[in-house]
Amino acid sequence: MKIVMVSIPSLHFFRWVSQLEDSGHEVFWFDVSGMSGRIERISWVSQKLNWKLKWNYPGRTFFKNKFPLLYKNVQKINENHTAEVFEKYIEEIKPDLVHSFALYLSCTPIISVMEKYKNLKWIYSSWGSDLFYFQNESKYLNDIKRVLPRINYLFTDCKRDFEIAKKYGFDGDFLGVFPGGGGFDLEEMKPYKMPLEERKIILIKGFQGRSGRAIPVLKAVALIKESLSAYQIIVFGADIETFQYVDHSTLKEQSNFEIQGKITHTEVLKLMGKSLLYIGNSNSDGIPNTMLEAVCMDVFPIQSNPGGATAEIISPEENGLLIEDCDDIDEIKNLILKGVMLASKYKSNDKNYIALEYSYLKDKVVERYNQLLLN
Repeated sequence: MKIVMVSIPSLHFFRWVSQLEDSGHEVFWFDVSGMSGRIERISWVSQKLNWKLKWNYPGRTFFKNKFPLLYKNVQKINENHTAEVFEKYIEEIKPDLVHSFALYLSCTPIISVMEKYKNLKWIYSSWGSDLFYFQNESKYLNDIKRVLPRINYLFTDCKRDFEIAKKYGFDGDFLGVFPGGGGFDLEEMKPYKMPLEERKIILIKGFQGRSGRAIPVLKAVALIKESLSAYQIIVFGADIETFQYVDHSTLKEQSNFEIQGKITHTEVLKLMGKSLLYIGNSNSDGIPNTMLEAVCMDVFPIQSNPGGATAEIISPEENGLLIEDCDDIDEIKNLILKGVMLASKYKSNDKNYIALEYSYLKDKVVERYNQLLLN
């Protein structure tokens, strides 16, 4: 079967598509951003890349940074249209199946083509905030209502989004709930795990941005800093808003407090392997991959629960705690204090994460694709 994957370049996408290596399917990647270079980690995939610009002229990046408004007008002439390039690509490939990752990034730009090719099967993978957040934006909701009735098959990372998809017109076949990146290599993670009694880090995801809510967590931490004095508090993946908050708070004066910006995936795993508690907070998400990694690393998670998605994984006080109001500082403060007590007694169980193992999930994902051959 010929499968055209439509996605921006991202770690989760590369991990997902890697599941199909040696599956017997012929896989093609249409980089919907049109700007990526060749990705060697998926070298076995045929890659449609770097098609966006008609002319990548010298000094383009400088021009873009210095004269953004003028650059935007020039690009209206200098950029190829996504739908036109995609249509030519599927005419060339003649795929059996198109698989788009994220609706507003990879479905909306090609919907006119997919409406024209009504018999071409189409899978959509909903990840993170793809439906939950954007259903509240009228422009995106119009796209959602246009795309979903055309979709034949659906993957999601939580049950919640299957219900949202049905609400807005999806009536195709549901292929199941799977982690966005297709699961985790548990053997690769093992060397980073320290014994529970040696762990002294409270690890906090530092994203504020559009949906992140790291700052309420930091405000809660500041209220109970004396109670947390025996722990090292590390914030990772902090964005500019989080750094600015810390610069004006008393946290930066604490010897046991550390804040880091974007770090590599390996560095995240190393931190988790030394952490007793992980805290992730946002007002919109699916099943957070970072939280799932914390579970795999035997870290006790405290995680927000937008739309009830996280409750599909976390049973409060058994394998984590749920933040029901991502902006409620008192709630978060009390959950951290409770989490410290529970985490010190936490005994991980293989059943908590064996279903997240990459090879286990890979077999199930490949089975889903194989089933489509029979339809």
